[in-house]
Amino acid sequence: QVQLKESGGGSVQPGSSLTLSCAASGETLDAYAIAWFRQAPGKDREGVSCMNSFASSADYDDSVKGRFTMSRDNAKMTVYLQMNSLKLGDRGLYYCAAFRGQIIDPRVGLKPSVYDYWGQGTQVNVSS
Repeated sequence: QVQLKESGGGSVQPGSSLTLSCAASGETLDAYAIAWFRQAPGKDREGVSCMNSFASSADYDDSVKGRFTMSRDNAKMTVYLQMNSLKLGDRGLYYCAAFRGQIIDPRVGLKPSVYDYWGQGTQVNVSS
């Protein structure tokens, strides 16, 4: 099994950038496909991006395409989410999650129910 811990959240103005990190421990990161999710108050948890163990690129929700970039460094046991041009709608608690497998079906890769391990989340606030 793997343990996950997010960091890097904060309060920023619209148009700003933030980089989130997800540090893994307990097992090698390359055993898991990883995803980022976010949840705003009163809303369901929604998928942001997902990435297979040895992928060079990620899949993204349409709401963040062109603005967010997910990457992973398996040797460093860390996953990243570079967020640019942040909007008010990007606010929420951001989670990373791990799937027990190296490859995840892209048709379900952004669905929370698919994932097996979760971090505690890091808060991102965007306001003017």
